[in-house]
Formats: sequence, structure tokens, C-alpha cells
Amino acid sequence: MIIVADSSALVALAVCNGLHWLDALYQQVRVPRAVFEECVIAGKPAAEKLRAYLSDKTLDVDLSGLVITANGLGAGELQAMALYKHLNAQHLLIDDQRAKKVASLNAIKAIGSLGLLLRAKEKGLIPAIKPYATIIQQANLYLSDVVVNEALRLAGE
Repeated sequence: MIIVADSSALVALAVCNGLHWLDALYQQVRVPRAVFEECVIAGKPAAEKLRAYLSDKTLDVDLSGLVITANGLGAGELQAMALYKHLNAQHLLIDDQRAKKVASLNAIKAIGSLGLLLRAKEKGLIPAIKPYATIIQQANLYLSDVVVNEALRLAGE
């Protein structure tokens, strides 16, 4: 199974030391060049950790005609969707709600960082998602309380 990732969800996993869960849950983790560049900006949370993790997972991608686009989406989100299509990936790891809607229009199966935490719990990689959701929220990475509460409900926490 292949997962293509966008930067915001990668940063969320990196701040709670969870990048290895991607490798445990998927055979391949791939990111487009724009996502790599967004993740490794100096001063960004976990930039060096992400540079090391993504160094052999980054691909260049051609955007031409692969996805329906929308105003307000960044280069990383658009390239991630195009790469998902190009690789015939199983999941797109993305947290932005607008981007998830555009992904749905493109028949792209999106999963967010909390969804990935749920999968990690289901597979026995972590005992609970709440401590990690708290770390992500404390790092000032935007996760709405509604989304967090729904994830906790689904996790039985």
C-alpha cells in the first residue's frame, strides 16, 4: 500500500514522534517536491526530523490534467493529489478540510493525522490517541475540537 502525504499532517505526526507509524502501516510513503520544501523550512516544527525522514521519499510530479483544482489550495496539496493519482496510491494523508473536499471530488481517499492515529491504535502500534492529539494541539497545529472529539469517540477514549 502507498500513502502520499501533505505537509500539515506530516508535521503533526513529526511533533508527536509518529513518522514511523507511516512505515508500519504502509509499504511506501511518498511526497511531492513541494511538500518536502514546505516541511523543511527553517524554523518550522520538526523541520530537521522531516528532512531526514523524507529525503528518500520525495518525487517530482507533473500537475497537468491529473486533478480538479480549487482556489486556495497550495502547491503541496495540489502536487500531493496529482502524485496520489500518478502512483495509484491507497491514501492521501492531509489535514486541511478544504483540500479533503477537493480530494473527494477527485476520487482520492483522504486520511488525516487523527485518522492515521486511529489506524495506528487499531493495529496495536499505540495504546491510545488522546496523548498524541494533545501534543499536536499543544504544538499550535490546527485541529478543531470537533474533529478531535470525534476521533476520540471513534477510538473509545
